[in-house]
Amino acid sequence: MDGVRKHSTWEYAGEPFFEGEVEACINGGTAAIGAYFGENVDGIVMRLLGEQLGDGGWNCETERGSTRSSIRSTICVLEGLLAYERAGGTKPVTDARRRGEEYLLERSLFRRVSTGQVANPDWLQFSFPVQWHYDILRGLDYFRSVGGTCDPRLSEAFLLVREKQQPDGSWLLENTHPGLIHFTLDEGDGKPSRWNTLRALRVLRWYDHERTG
Repeated sequence: MDGVRKHSTWEYAGEPFFEGEVEACINGGTAAIGAYFGENVDGIVMRLLGEQLGDGGWNCETERGSTRSSIRSTICVLEGLLAYERAGGTKPVTDARRRGEEYLLERSLFRRVSTGQVANPDWLQFSFPVQWHYDILRGLDYFRSVGGTCDPRLSEAFLLVREKQQPDGSWLLENTHPGLIHFTLDEGDGKPSRWNTLRALRVLRWYDHERTG
């Protein structure tokens, strides 16, 4: 990480990598990386706490005047706050993370609060790598990582995951996102995905264990 810390900068304003960027989703990912490798990301985390919106989530468009949170931005921030918390975070971080979780839970991970409709059909299709994008498998895997008792509001998302299991026991790659990758992990959309299968199995194992005790 020395090379990254000393030499990597953001295109925006040329700031050092571990000082973060301007968008919450990017800073969430940067906080997660820094916390994992033991880097100081206190400044990023404090910025994220200050950018939490009134409904409990985050939105990368706040610089452009948005006052409503985004599920996609929020999941990125929550993953970063959880990693930071586990590396020795503070109570304000935990409190902010829990408010962000409530934002997702109120929406059952994929529905609009106002109408109950699916907010984005793409969120019901599984991808890997997810990059900054969102789907319900990513949301469930986050809550699995947090651990503890499954909130009942996750039940519908778990059911949707279970219904997607193929006859051979696998889950498919369904929605590959454009962008640079270092090497191909699966055989393409519509084909069995090792990573989606792994993530689906472990979230369902957590769910089934919590239900049966």
